[in-house]
Amino acid sequence: MIAPKSNPPVCKIMDYGKYRFEVAKKEKEARKKQRVIDVKEVRLSASIEEHDMGVKAKHADKFLRSGDKVKVTIRFRGREMAHREIGFQVMEKFVQLLTSDMVIERKPMLEGRNMIMILAPKE
Repeated sequence: MIAPKSNPPVCKIMDYGKYRFEVAKKEKEARKKQRVIDVKEVRLSASIEEHDMGVKAKHADKFLRSGDKVKVTIRFRGREMAHREIGFQVMEKFVQLLTSDMVIERKPMLEGRNMIMILAPKE
């Protein structure tokens, strides 16, 4: 039906196989254009050295540039749990080392023995 509310209603006769083909073609085209966003993880420790953090920051930068989100994780072991503020400082330094434009989607939060922060590329 082309115009169902007109008097009399206007209908178009068409080949059903052709119609199904066109619908499938449109769906395939829509799937081509969509982008799947992955979440890549970068693990740090509370006692990480400067150079190691720089290497991890370069990896995270590459992930952000390719359009993926980055989950930064710090696992606290043993007595490191008593000094959580060191973890927050490490996270701040890590964000400062990143050169690409990004948004902190989730600020550093403690979940059990892990501190997690999620970064997303700026659109």
